[in-house]
Amino acid sequence: MANIELKPSDVVIFGRDCEATQIPSGAKTVIPKGTEAYVGQTLGGNVTLSLPGVGLAQVMSNNLDALLKDGVPVAAPVAGPTSGVQHDGPADEAEIMKALKTCYDPEIPVNIVDLGLVYDVKRTDLASKRTRVDVKMTLTAMGCGMGPAIAAQAKEKLLTVPGVEEADVQIVWDPPWNQSMITEDGKKRLGIW
Repeated sequence: MANIELKPSDVVIFGRDCEATQIPSGAKTVIPKGTEAYVGQTLGGNVTLSLPGVGLAQVMSNNLDALLKDGVPVAAPVAGPTSGVQHDGPADEAEIMKALKTCYDPEIPVNIVDLGLVYDVKRTDLASKRTRVDVKMTLTAMGCGMGPAIAAQAKEKLLTVPGVEEADVQIVWDPPWNQSMITEDGKKRLGIW
């Protein structure tokens, strides 16, 4: 089954009970089968939805089969944990950054790299000749409950990079984030030249 493309404002129905993350609190919740929702953002493989009575919630890529558009699941069920192509050498730095650029804040249509949230990426060669990746990143606001969810998404994406054996993503608050940290591409996307 091919994935069905979702666009902002599309209406979807939950075809089964489904775990989601409430935005901005980061609290896990279960959305009951039959609930109607409106698509907000579909970047990074996850879907941000507006749900009457709940507010905003994000459904992770591994649960997209729960969403029905016109009665059809928008994605096939995920068989198991996703992992990247295995190879014997260390991970390529460009591929690591490319993976991080597929991770999005669920409320902002810019990836975490272009938002200026990624402060440090450290590659360490392991005895296995593969790579450990340690990332220090921040959030746009200290009170954002989505931090653990965004960090988990970044880690998940890093573990799909060929050659990455281990990954750790830590949220840090120093230096405090501000809009000047957004890249030129991010500023264009947000319309803040």
